[in-house]
Amino acid sequence: MPASVTRKTHSATHISRNSLGPMDIESFYEQNEARRESAEFEFGSEWTDASENEYELSWVEATGELYLMVEPEAIVNEDIFGDFLVSDEEISDLTVVVIGKAATLAALEDTLQGWEDAMLDENSLEWLYGRFPQD
Repeated sequence: MPASVTRKTHSATHISRNSLGPMDIESFYEQNEARRESAEFEFGSEWTDASENEYELSWVEATGELYLMVEPEAIVNEDIFGDFLVSDEEISDLTVVVIGKAATLAALEDTLQGWEDAMLDENSLEWLYGRFPQD
């Protein structure tokens, strides 16, 4: 592991897919308390865009919303004892955008069949967006 990893730069606008637009994770939950109280299912955390930003894909059972969350790369520093320290992330740095809806987990699993392999491809969001075209 390198002594210091630099933070990737990204603009939240490249993941804007709906009328809600990108928002920080706390705003996402505040807008609808059902989201906060719901079970969530994760579908991988290695989705990438053309700029190599990484995303986590999750589904909120109560609302049927499928969302991407992008977080800045953590800055890792080595202390004088050789231990690695990871900086804390600010909640406002966790950007969320809803990319689609699925009525049930079974329906979502059908739509995302093969996601484990597709996620590892370069610019895997293209594959994902193909399954959830914009209205």
